Amino acid sequence: MELDWLKRWNTYSPAAVAIKDGDTGREISYRDLYEVSCAAAALLQRDYGIRTGDRVAVFSTNELEYVFLFFALQRLGAILVPVNFRLTPREVEHILTDCAPKLLVYQNDLLPVVEALPATAKPRLLPLQGPNSFAAFARQEQARHEDFHGQAADPVMIIYTSGTTGSPKGAVLTHEMLFWNSVNTTLRLNISQSDCTVIFLPFFHTGGWNVLTTPFLHRGAKVVFLKKFDSDRILQLSQDEKATLLFGVPTTMDMMTLSPLFDQVDLSSIRYAIVGGEPMPIELIRTWHEKGIPIRQGYGLTEFGPNVFSLNEGDALRKIGSIGFPNFYVSAKIVDDHGRECGANEIGELVLKGPMCMQGYWNNAAATHETVRDGWLHTGDLVRRDEEGFYYVVGRKKDMYKSGGENVYPAELEKVMRSLPGIREVAVIGVADEKWGEVGQAFVVKDSHHITEETLREHCLKNLAKFKVPKFFVFMDSLPKGESGKILKKALRVPLAQ
Repeated sequence: MELDWLKRWNTYSPAAVAIKDGDTGREISYRDLYEVSCAAAALLQRDYGIRTGDRVAVFSTNELEYVFLFFALQRLGAILVPVNFRLTPREVEHILTDCAPKLLVYQNDLLPVVEALPATAKPRLLPLQGPNSFAAFARQEQARHEDFHGQAADPVMIIYTSGTTGSPKGAVLTHEMLFWNSVNTTLRLNISQSDCTVIFLPFFHTGGWNVLTTPFLHRGAKVVFLKKFDSDRILQLSQDEKATLLFGVPTTMDMMTLSPLFDQVDLSSIRYAIVGGEPMPIELIRTWHEKGIPIRQGYGLTEFGPNVFSLNEGDALRKIGSIGFPNFYVSAKIVDDHGRECGANEIGELVLKGPMCMQGYWNNAAATHETVRDGWLHTGDLVRRDEEGFYYVVGRKKDMYKSGGENVYPAELEKVMRSLPGIREVAVIGVADEKWGEVGQAFVVKDSHHITEETLREHCLKNLAKFKVPKFFVFMDSLPKGESGKILKKALRVPLAQ
């Protein structure tokens, strides 16, 4: 298994553009990326004592130097720890205390947060850019560290989860995991050296690194990245760079259709868009299809893949809401609470097995054992498989609630409500009720004044059993979302608890 991808592409196509900063226009070829990673590795080893197994935390937005650092650490066998740049000092302290990095590389704009950290949580500090920074030192470095110390089973990255059920946990990703994720992604999406994509997910998110970035760099393709989501900029860059693949979640795909540029830009170079996070409304799929871009819905998670399932674009309308089939080297099954495998259309937990499973949670054996059992990763997601073998996500195991003794899956309710014209977004949670134990509360974003609680309830009653119809409806201007665009139900529960 070849792990030194840059060395290979430095030989095969050194002049090809590897990465481009979509905000500044700066481009880096595969030759330059290889050379700077070798120089940066020598610098980090000599001046900062970085060795195999050491952790280096990065607190920054998406920058070219971030990518330089990632590949430099691979040469040393060290581990990259991306830190969410939106976190408070208390939250950053938790991550740094947990992973104990030898070095913290930070963006100058984020220095106030770094300075607010307690001395006990601060490792050695190094600015990412500017004078006397990682970028400046790497450019001046004459030495080269061309050896590659990483082994297939060695950790290469620790990605901290969002912490929706408690403190964030660090998923340990290995070289082997990134390699097989790339192989799976390439086989299902037909990635080649001629491909180009524009990404906007942050590098502290597995989507920023591993949905398309690392598979593309493994294949010698071109990645253009932005520091944040900007509908107009993504559409313009996708046209100008002749992007061939587009990634998003339903929220970002919807926001792009609302841009005045959507009807103006030429996106004929895009083969299809890959959409994850949650099912995409059929009206939105049709909008993109009319633009000439098929939609391929999928499924993934930080701890496995993250590219695990993919729906062929030809089935996007026929199998609306499906995540398709497991990718090539993924074993999947659906089990009940007793571990028994479920039959067609029976709802159970999705469990996964394959070489793209995480090594475990950093410094957390209990959480690792709870999640990975007998070689199978338990996702916590409830799914079903239809008679043709297509998989559908029903909801999170923790999202399901019981109303009058009946299981209610919020994803089903949300899909029904989104089918009503004038509804843009919906999130349903279970809340306590004296009579039924729990009932549904729906949070709704609408774009039509004709939608009222009465019309929405009537629509639900026509399409759902009465016990499934939410008891409460709350209209909002927007729903809280994470960096990937997924709706944060935890944030909706806080006001109720208070």
